[in-house]
Amino acid sequence: MAMKMLEAGGMEVVTDGEREADEDNPRGYYEDERVKDLAKATDKSWLRASRGRAVKIISFLLKDLPANLNYQVILMRRDLTEVLASQRKMLDRRGETDDTPDERMMELWQDQMWRVNYLLKKAPQFEWVELEYGEALRDPAAAATRIAGLVEGLDERAMAEVVDPALYRNRAEP
Repeated sequence: MAMKMLEAGGMEVVTDGEREADEDNPRGYYEDERVKDLAKATDKSWLRASRGRAVKIISFLLKDLPANLNYQVILMRRDLTEVLASQRKMLDRRGETDDTPDERMMELWQDQMWRVNYLLKKAPQFEWVELEYGEALRDPAAAATRIAGLVEGLDERAMAEVVDPALYRNRAEP
């Protein structure tokens, strides 16, 4: 959702088009396969070449970004039970399994989010804003304003208009 908002707001996005839209993500994935290799890649020059454009990077890999560059990060936080439900449905549709118990997966994600927050707060190369997924869906104009407070020159109205609450399918129980 954040990548779609950035694109609508006028920012160029970095994507390789490898992973096409599907039932799990009907608006597309906005991914670049090079991101998956951040931890082991020795040549990360493509990141410098991507300055001024949006690159989707999962929170776990933020620690592998070169410290000699500066980053504006939109941390999209979602209820972990929703993330888990979404991941399980995706794996089921693909006929794949994950033997990690839900409780253990929750522990791992909570630990990871603590580490990500620590990194973003302490590492000087990061400017960041945190958005809660459900809140962004309920009030896309406020989410667009928060993003535009981090990234200058975006069209907030266009950003808010591309948010589709119908895509909020795996919700946490109230």
